[in-house]
Amino acid sequence: MDKLLIAGGVPLSGEVAISGAKNAALPLLCAALLTKEPVTFTNVPHLNDIGTMLKLLAQMGVKVSREAAQGTTKVGAGDTVTLDASGLNNAVAPYEMVKTMRASILVLGPLLARAGEARVSLPGGCAIGARPVDQHIKGLTAMGAEIAVEQGYVHARATRLKGARLFTDMVTVTGTENLMMAACLADGETVIENAAREPEVVDLANCLVAMGARISGAGGDVIRIQGVDALHGTTHRIMPDRIETGTYLCAAAATGGEIRLTGASSTWLDAVIDKLMDAGCEVIAERDAIRLKAPKRLTAVSIRTAPYPAFPTDMQAQFMAINAVAEGTAVMRETIFENRFMHAVELIRLGADIKIDGNTAFVTGRATLDGATVMATDLRASASLVIAGLVAQGETLIERIYHLDRGYEGLEQKLVTLGANIRRVK
Repeated sequence: MDKLLIAGGVPLSGEVAISGAKNAALPLLCAALLTKEPVTFTNVPHLNDIGTMLKLLAQMGVKVSREAAQGTTKVGAGDTVTLDASGLNNAVAPYEMVKTMRASILVLGPLLARAGEARVSLPGGCAIGARPVDQHIKGLTAMGAEIAVEQGYVHARATRLKGARLFTDMVTVTGTENLMMAACLADGETVIENAAREPEVVDLANCLVAMGARISGAGGDVIRIQGVDALHGTTHRIMPDRIETGTYLCAAAATGGEIRLTGASSTWLDAVIDKLMDAGCEVIAERDAIRLKAPKRLTAVSIRTAPYPAFPTDMQAQFMAINAVAEGTAVMRETIFENRFMHAVELIRLGADIKIDGNTAFVTGRATLDGATVMATDLRASASLVIAGLVAQGETLIERIYHLDRGYEGLEQKLVTLGANIRRVK
C-alpha cells in the first residue's frame, strides 16, 4: 500500500493548475444515462473515484471513450470523456464496484427515469458519519416509484415517474442531484424545496439544460423541473475543483508561501477566502486564477461548517491543520458530519494542541509541529495531514493515502512543482 513521505519546513512557491471538480464530475457522468445520444465531458480529472464510476457505467452497457488532453502532459489538464448510453442493458450497481464510493447512489435517479428500474447497492466511501439515502428514496417514492431496500440494495421500479412537490428534511447535495436528474424525464412539474445550493448542483443543472431539460432555480433553495419526453447529447466542461483550490491555498498559507493557481475560480470560495484573509493572507482573484501570499505566521481563525454558501465541511480539516500552527486559539464547530474530527488525533501525533468536545474542536496554535507517522482516515483528513507534514520539522509518513487518490489528482506532483519535498513510497 502506498504512503507519502514528506520532509517539512519548505514554503510553497510557484504555479500549478487546478483540476476539474470530482464532486461535479461524478453526477455529470451519471447524467449521461438519461439519453440515448452521446454526451462528451471535458476537464475530467484523473481520480480513482472517476475510474470507478466509468467502470460502473461500462458494466451497465454504456460505451466509454476516454482521451487525454491534447498537446499537454501537465497534471490538471483534464481528460475528455464521451459516454454513449444507447446500449444501456443492465440497471444494476453491484456492491463490489461501489463499496468505496458513496457517489454511486447518483445512478439511482437516472436509471429509474430512463430504464424504469434500478438496483443499486447502498454506497460506501469515507467513514465520516451517517449519510443516509432516505431523502433520495423519499423523493423518488413521492414521484411514484415503488422502492424496497433488501439485501443491501435499493430496488426501485416505475413505469414513468410523475412530477411532485418534494421537500428534503435536510440539505443534501447528492439527494438534490439525484431527484433533479430523475425529474428531467418525469411526467409534469417537479419542485424540490430545501434544495442544495452548491455550485456542483448548478453545474449539473447547466449540463442538463444543454441536454434539453427544463430547469429553473438551480443555485437557490427551490428548483423547478418541467419533465420532457427525452434528452439529447451535448458537450460540457466540468467546473474547477473548489475544494482542491482551497486545499492548495491552505497549504501555501500554512507554510508561509506564495502561489498562483491557474484554471481556478474564486467565485465559489468566498467563505474560505474570507477566512484566509482573516488569518493574515493576501489573496488576489484573477480572471482564471487565484494568487495567495502568506505572512510569516498566521492568525488563528474560528469556523463553523454549514451548507453552501457558508463554510464548507470539506475544508474543515485543512483549516484545523493551519490553525495548529497559527497564533492564538481557534474554535471549530462541525455541523454536517458527526465523525469528522478523526484527523485531530493524527494531528496531535504531530504535536498539535487540539481538544475535542462533541462537535467542537479547540485548536491552540504552536510555533512548530514535529514529523511522525500518521494514518489517513478519510479524503479531507488526508489533505490536512499533508498540510501539517509540509509544516512539521523532520519527516512525516502518511499511511492509507488511497483516500487522497480518490479526490486529489497528482497531489505529490503538484506539490513538488511548488517546491515541496514529498514523494510516494511503497
